[in-house]
This record gives sequence, structure tokens and C-alpha cells, in this order.
Amino acid sequence: MNYWYVAVAGQQQGPFDQNHIIQGIASGQYNQSTMVWTEGYQNWIPIAQARELQQPVIQQPPPAVYGQSAHEIDFEIHGNEMQFVEIELDPGESAVAEAGAMMYMTDGIAMETVFGDGSHQSQQGGFFDKMLGAGKRLITGESLFTTVFTHNGSGKGRVAFASPYPGKIIPLDLAQYEGQLVCQKDAFLCAAKGVAIGIAFQKKIGVALFGGEGFIMQKLEGDGLTFIHAGGTIVEKDLQPGETLRVDTGCLVALTRTVQYDIEFVGGIKSAIFGGEGFFFATLRGPGHVWLQSLPFSRLAGKIHEATPQNVGSSGVGEGSVLGGIGNLFQR
Repeated sequence: MNYWYVAVAGQQQGPFDQNHIIQGIASGQYNQSTMVWTEGYQNWIPIAQARELQQPVIQQPPPAVYGQSAHEIDFEIHGNEMQFVEIELDPGESAVAEAGAMMYMTDGIAMETVFGDGSHQSQQGGFFDKMLGAGKRLITGESLFTTVFTHNGSGKGRVAFASPYPGKIIPLDLAQYEGQLVCQKDAFLCAAKGVAIGIAFQKKIGVALFGGEGFIMQKLEGDGLTFIHAGGTIVEKDLQPGETLRVDTGCLVALTRTVQYDIEFVGGIKSAIFGGEGFFFATLRGPGHVWLQSLPFSRLAGKIHEATPQNVGSSGVGEGSVLGGIGNLFQR
């Protein structure tokens, strides 16, 4: 084994074994311009020219690419006011939907009802863990169960899910929103398997008591596609930091995790009682993205209820009569 000599500040040091010199280079004691000599060299040379002292360059692997935990699916939305989404599945791929949302499916697709949302998190653990995951859905007003549609055949399979009332279906890739969105309780329609459907508690008491959507909202987490449904026309707003938007509590559909959500009193008894907009509205403060709907289902249901004849069994003037309700005065 050859021994090495090192010239430091004009002084010769050594002899040292080769490992000592290599460790000195790694620690910064020596640099590539430090002069060294060993048996077989005619002259002193810088470390940069001593091949024996050069550590082999270990190529670092590129950053690991982690696959999506959610299945990758293709889709197409059909219709205008009463939309449905058709999801295309490759063999082995799955989609999860609310019970009763399925419109049709092609041959080769198997349907299975599961506890919770069918995501990996909800299926881990024992029976009580699964019940806890399903219980979260029950708190948000949904069923304990969801339905998973898996393509077990060859080629492409298709399954379609229909919106429950007039409005729009909004496709959202959770990977583009930091893996999380908060939406109203009944907004979720379907998603790629792997998307977790949880609960988002509103911490402020005003939101809890008067938020319109209640104390609890749905939280969608994951990195896959999810589809939410909203009534009427959809409006998207991109709020800048500090920008504030006040909306009717029922018109809020979804928001990103960075948006602050609070409830404010309308202000003024006259405005509250006779304004027709309710006593409270939602205050959204940026930064972040929000989705609004022009026709909340509660508003639609209220109008239908008002127009529904209260005495269903009685015969009376038809809806198209010019007399309208006046005709009932002559019925005795």
C-alpha cells in the first residue's frame, strides 16, 4: 500500500494512507488544489490530478415518481340542464358513486356495495374502523354505503351517473387543488376509486348554527378525479389574498382549503325580515377558488312545495285556469 504526503501551508505532512487523504477531501481539510506526492510520482501534483484519490461519482436517482393512489379514469359529460357523466374504465379500474346515482353500465362491469367510500383508507383496519369511516358519511347526511363499479372485462367499459336535479356536473382533479376540496353535503356525485370522502367541521359557532349547509360539510381528499353536482348555472370565482365575497349560504357549492368561510348577519331588522334573502349570508375570504350555484336545491324544493296544491284530494280549477285561486271561492 502506498503512503501519501501532503503539502499544507508550505509544510510537508505525512505519511498518510490513502483513506486518510480521501476522508480529508470529504471533510474539507484538503481541496482539489492541495499538492500531494506518493511513490511512483516524479513531482508533486494537485489532488485533482491524482486519479487514485478521486472518488467515483455516484449518480443519484431521479426523484421517485409515486403513482396515483386513485384510479385514472376518462370521462365525458352529456346534456345541458339535466346532465350525466359517462366514465370510461380500463380493465381493473373502478369508480365509486352515491347509492342510486347510476344511470347505465356496459357489459363486464361489476357492481359492489361497500362500507364508506371504497378508498384505501376506509378499507384499512378492522370492522370498527370501517364502521367509523362509514359513520362519517352518515354524519354528512349520506348513506352508510357507496357503490363501487369495477371493469372486470376486456377493452373499455363505461358506466354513467346522472345528476339528481337540474344543474351542472363539475369535474374536478383533486391533484390540482392540493389534494383537498370542501363542498356542501349533497354535492358529491361520483369519483375515481381512491378518493376519500370525509367530513369538514366548521369551527366557528356562527357557521355551525347559521351556515345554511350546517355544521358539517363534505371533505374530498386524494389525487383523482371527482364529480360534484350543483343546481342551475355554475359560477367560479378566483379570490385574491384578502378579497371578500358575500353569497347566499345555499349558493355555496365548494371551496379550496385556503378560503376562509364565515357567517355574517344581514344587518338591519327590516332587511332581514322583508329582504327575502334570509338573516345570514356567507362571507368568503381569499386566497382560493370557490364554486357557486344559482339554484340551490332547497330553493327549488321550496318553490315546488309552494306550487303544490295543498288539498290533493279535492277537485278544483286547473293550474291553467284564468280564475286561478279565485275559482275556489265558488266551490262549496
